[in-house]
Amino acid sequence: MTRLTETARGVYVIAVTPFLPDGGFDLESTDRMVDFYLSVGATGLTVLGMMGEAQKLTIEESQLIVRHILARVAGRVPVVVGVSAPGFAQMASLTEMVMDDGAAGVMIAPPSSLRTDDQIVAYYTQAVGFIRDVPFVLQDFPLVTGVQMSVPVIRRIVADLPTCVCLKHEDWPGLDKISALRADGYLNRRISILCGNGGMFLPEEMARGADGAMTGFAYPEMMVDVVRHSDAGKAERAQDLFDAYLPLARYEQQPGIGLAVRKYTMAKRGIIAHASLRRPGAGLNERTIAEVDRLIRRQEKRLKELN
Repeated sequence: MTRLTETARGVYVIAVTPFLPDGGFDLESTDRMVDFYLSVGATGLTVLGMMGEAQKLTIEESQLIVRHILARVAGRVPVVVGVSAPGFAQMASLTEMVMDDGAAGVMIAPPSSLRTDDQIVAYYTQAVGFIRDVPFVLQDFPLVTGVQMSVPVIRRIVADLPTCVCLKHEDWPGLDKISALRADGYLNRRISILCGNGGMFLPEEMARGADGAMTGFAYPEMMVDVVRHSDAGKAERAQDLFDAYLPLARYEQQPGIGLAVRKYTMAKRGIIAHASLRRPGAGLNERTIAEVDRLIRRQEKRLKELN
C-alpha cells in the first residue's frame, strides 16, 4: 500500500458521491466517475470530502463507498479519505477501516468549537493519538469550519506531528499564507500544499509555491492542465486555460447550490447517470440550468479558440 507523503503533488480530485434518485448509491456511476478522473490525469483522489456529502452517510455506508472506490482505483493512484467526525472514537474507527482497505492517508478538518492556537494544536495532537502513525492532511477551510488557522499554528502542528504530510489550503484570501509557509527555513520540513476552493485561485497558488490542487470541479482536466503547465514554466498558457473555465468555476462556487451545479454538469457530460443529491439537498431550477448550459457553451467556444 502506498502511503501519502510530503511529496504529494498534482491534482487530488475531490470525488462526488453518485446517488440514485431514491438516495441509494449508484455504484455503476461511481466506477465510471473513477475511470474518468484517472483518464484526465488525476494524480490522486480524495473521498468523503465536504463536497462528497460525507455528512449524509452512516459509518457503514462510508466504508462501503470507500471500499468500492479503492477497488476500482486498484492502487493506480493514492486515495485520501476524509475522516472528520464529532468524536475521536468514530474518527479512529473509520481511519482503521479505510487504511486496512488500502487508503493512502486521511484528511481531518477541525471542529468549529476551536478558537485559540493552543486549542487547535491540542486537538490535532489528540487526533494523532487515536489514528496513530497514519499520514494525515490538515484541512484549513475557515469559510466552512469557522476555525482560523494562523501560519504560526500550522508551523507548530508540522513541527510537533510528523504524520502531518500535507496542508489542504482553503483559506480565502490565503495567498500570503502559502508564501509564508514556503519561506526558507520557516517550517522544519517541507510538506505538500494542495489547494481547494474549486481551483478558483490555482494559477496564483501555483506561483506562490503550492504543489497542486485537492478540490473538485466538473472539469478536473482544467486543474490538471493548469498544474502541468505551471510546473513546466508555462504560466501564460496555464492562465489562458484557466480563464476559459473561470466563469463556470465561479458559478459552481456558489454556497448552497455549488454541488448541485457540479453534479448536473457531470451528469450532462455522461460521467454520472444522475445529478441527485442525497437529502437534504436541493436540485436546480430551470433558470439555473439554462445559465449553466450557457456557460458550458461559452466555455467550449473559448477552448476551441485557444486550440
